[in-house]
Amino acid sequence: MHPVDSSTIGLTATVPVEVLLAAGLIPLDLNNVFITSADPAALVTEAEHSGFPLNSCAWIKGIYATVRRLGLKRVLGVAQGDCSNTHALLEVLASEGVEVIHFNYPYPKDAAALAAALDALADRLGTTRRRAEAVRRRLIPLRQTLAEIDRLTWQEGRITGEENHRWLVASSDFAGDPDDYARRAGAFLDEARRRPPSAPRRRLGYLGIPPIASGLYEFLESLGAGVVFNEFQRQFSMPSALPAAAGVAAPPAADLVRQYLAYTYPYGVRDRIEDIRWAVRQRRLDALVHYVQSFCFRHIQDRLLRQALGVPIVTLEWDRPAPVDGQGRTRLEAFVEMLDARRSEPRRNPAKELPV
Repeated sequence: MHPVDSSTIGLTATVPVEVLLAAGLIPLDLNNVFITSADPAALVTEAEHSGFPLNSCAWIKGIYATVRRLGLKRVLGVAQGDCSNTHALLEVLASEGVEVIHFNYPYPKDAAALAAALDALADRLGTTRRRAEAVRRRLIPLRQTLAEIDRLTWQEGRITGEENHRWLVASSDFAGDPDDYARRAGAFLDEARRRPPSAPRRRLGYLGIPPIASGLYEFLESLGAGVVFNEFQRQFSMPSALPAAAGVAAPPAADLVRQYLAYTYPYGVRDRIEDIRWAVRQRRLDALVHYVQSFCFRHIQDRLLRQALGVPIVTLEWDRPAPVDGQGRTRLEAFVEMLDARRSEPRRNPAKELPV
């Protein structure tokens, strides 16, 4: 697992990482460490042996076991704006001697409340929002690199959906070292630019939290369907932090408050819908794959996405880390076959849901 020292602070979700870096801390997204570990399923089982119920989110259980395995002494948790189960997770960690720091995104979304939350976090960590703003400006070239990785995915087809997922999802903590991450991302981008362009037969968008099942992107590509939009992963890269020329949906953010107000993940579904609609138009998406985690409140929002987006959606649900199972493969095969069949048929009501 990832080596840690006294400067490392574990994260339960994406937070204003600029504040942590301004405080001289090493951010570590526990979700990324959990899911990329040698045996993430074993971490879930370990948490269950420690008393976590079977019918609770595997991500929460994986984060808990990851904290224990790493011996982390400090965790920054997001309870409001991520997952209500995080409340209980943080209570358990605190009972075991972990220093717990809270950061809550305001709901409903409010600029003054977010500014106050940023100031409180900076004060708690021994820094200031002014210093964090300097970090924000320093990260712009790195975020531009990530935006170019994203562009080469959807516009030129030189980067796969899984590569896009991996680079963007890691921008939540930059693997603990933004400078090294920037060097590696730049080298990857240089290599990708030399690849020949390609175009999938079907252009898909991926919605929802990153998948707990492995092999999803590869299997879709084997069906001729490539993911050219990763919703939350792209949001983790903070596209609103970039100049308007980068082609983002919203006006560029001039400061941290506006950057994290434009971040759609922690707020209501309405902002997500607008962001997805924009991607459907810009990236010419044929359909959407919506992943929902078992026991997650976001599953309820699937209905709202289907009602609002007007393109075919297939919803997948998994519980524990494992390769894509036979049922998932069958549903995806049927979904892509339906997309192929629809292309040769007269245009239907775009709001009609595919029966898959």
